[in-house]
Amino acid sequence: MDLLPLLRATFGFPGFRENQEPVCRSVAEGRDVLLVMPTGAGKSLCYQLPAVARQGTALVVSPLIALMDDQAAKLAAAGLRVARIHSGLSRDDARQACRAYLDGSIQFLFIAPERLRVPGFPEMLARRKPSLIAIDEAHCISGWGHDFRPDYRTLGDYLPLLRPAPVIALTATATPTVQQDIVAQLGMIDPALYIHGFRRDNLAVEVVEMPKPQRAEFVAAFLDAPATRPAIVYAPSRNEANDLALRLAAKLHAAAYHAGLDAATRERVQRHFQDGALDIVVATIAFGMGIDKANVRTIVHTALPGSVEAYYQEIGRAGRDTLPSRAILLHSFADRRIHESFFERDYPPVENLDKVARALTAEFQDPDSLGAKLLIDPDTIARAFEKLAAQGAAQFDMEGRVRATSATGWRAGYKAQLEHRRAQLNAMIHFSETPQCRMSALVRHFGDRAGASRPCGHCDFCSPQTAVAQKYRGPTSAEERDLQALLAILKMTPSTSAGRLFDASSVADRRSFDHLLDGLARAGLVTLSSESWVNPLGREVTYRRVNLTEEGRHLGIADPLCVLLPEESDATAARRRPRADRTQPAEAPPAYTGSQAELEQRLREWRKAEATQAGKPAFFVFSDAILRALVHAAPQTIPQLLTIRGIGPNKADRYGATICALCRGEAAPGA
Repeated sequence: MDLLPLLRATFGFPGFRENQEPVCRSVAEGRDVLLVMPTGAGKSLCYQLPAVARQGTALVVSPLIALMDDQAAKLAAAGLRVARIHSGLSRDDARQACRAYLDGSIQFLFIAPERLRVPGFPEMLARRKPSLIAIDEAHCISGWGHDFRPDYRTLGDYLPLLRPAPVIALTATATPTVQQDIVAQLGMIDPALYIHGFRRDNLAVEVVEMPKPQRAEFVAAFLDAPATRPAIVYAPSRNEANDLALRLAAKLHAAAYHAGLDAATRERVQRHFQDGALDIVVATIAFGMGIDKANVRTIVHTALPGSVEAYYQEIGRAGRDTLPSRAILLHSFADRRIHESFFERDYPPVENLDKVARALTAEFQDPDSLGAKLLIDPDTIARAFEKLAAQGAAQFDMEGRVRATSATGWRAGYKAQLEHRRAQLNAMIHFSETPQCRMSALVRHFGDRAGASRPCGHCDFCSPQTAVAQKYRGPTSAEERDLQALLAILKMTPSTSAGRLFDASSVADRRSFDHLLDGLARAGLVTLSSESWVNPLGREVTYRRVNLTEEGRHLGIADPLCVLLPEESDATAARRRPRADRTQPAEAPPAYTGSQAELEQRLREWRKAEATQAGKPAFFVFSDAILRALVHAAPQTIPQLLTIRGIGPNKADRYGATICALCRGEAAPGA
């Protein structure tokens, strides 16, 4: 089938974009397809062109009214016959769309997923089989995705009725786990998998730790430059979106967009942003799907997103015209606590869901009435029903009433979902805190190992000198000495944890140490990775491992250090808290009891002998800070020893028996 002439005649494009042609060919030939391709890479054409080629009517399932309206308008502008059925249209419009579908006078029918729950609607579609079924934003099917929707979960139940039409599932943000779940839930038959192009080579990503009170001021100053606009700013709440939009609107063309605004206002903001009357939209995550504005120059997140998948989808709205664009993420530790509160709000304890599940019957009931009977507020009861429906334990009808199903085992599924959501947040935190090429980290998250093999060259890790949100500087002479000292330690122990390296160093405080370590990573002298171990209490402990690179190994003491460190505001620097042991005069003795002083002497003598035997400085056994902690804690057993900061499993394995014996007043084993 020669699709190129059809592409030119129907859509006016001179040729296919990268990766489009094989996808279109597979669908046109009747094969099921899962397509994972970045936002703005041309996914929609991969169902639209095959639909025209196969003739008949393509059924398109889409999760948002704005998304289907935008796509339907573009197809109509290309001279194609299109109809839509969603809650924003009248019943007469819906009836007319059904008649047009049955008499074959349209080429595309767009529907919302909940429409398939209407009694008789799937059977109506089956009276004249669609030529193709396209499921847009297919990650919404998976409970492991970042935007799960219960109505999407049931799509697979209706597809057998509509076969033999091929199914194409399209998404921009599916991890390998989500990809497998989409295929399974839709019952796809021997699907062709096209997982393409997660790299965005025109997008410079910056991640900056910034206190929350400073973020609005930064955004206002940064977006004042015309080259940074059009821009989308993502805020964590409706109130913050309103406040920031109001501040920006004092000088710029800006407006807020979120689910708390009425539909007419949201539609007006979206339309004005599309046509250029608005330069900036300050939005919650409710904004974005259906936005196909090619020249967005900047995406700013004023708080930590809840998942890497959501973050990637949102920054993908910048630079669709392939011109240089920028994504800036502002975050701090406080954002974690906000997400934890969101998590507690959105995911009720299993015991609470049990209470709601027991109140459901086989008959449909009004959720609000049921909530009042259980003395549960409407928002909480709605979340409980949503989670039960997600696990197949509850079912909604078109009026929003709910009933129990015969499904069992939902508790295990819900607990797994909780753990997965926590893992998603942890992955986002890891992305924000770990120095690495930002684009390589993103594409690696989605399983694209080949795309992650080379650095992007223009994120804040690869090119700190061109970063705009965080300014960098060369090290002071004191910092140069600290950097050389860290490299000297690593040359003796090329792989160690960041905590042990800190304890072995003389850096005054942990924040300064982290900046130095990150600078060494940006310069390619060390690599940093996240690892974990399970402590004696069965709890997983995550830590950063530092590995010296070949460049770091061969760097001479007289060679220049090409290290850049972040500039800090006076307020940020003032919050540093140097470690007590680093600020005390070296000769100031700690206040010990008589027995503690004797223990300190035993530990010092043993440490010196151990270090001498290994040919290393004493601090390589353990630092003075750890020594003092050992004296005060006097651990008698290995589990007690492992509670001391700086003593990990390796050190406990190597020295634990001796240290515990010395603390018990016994002779060191083998002495």
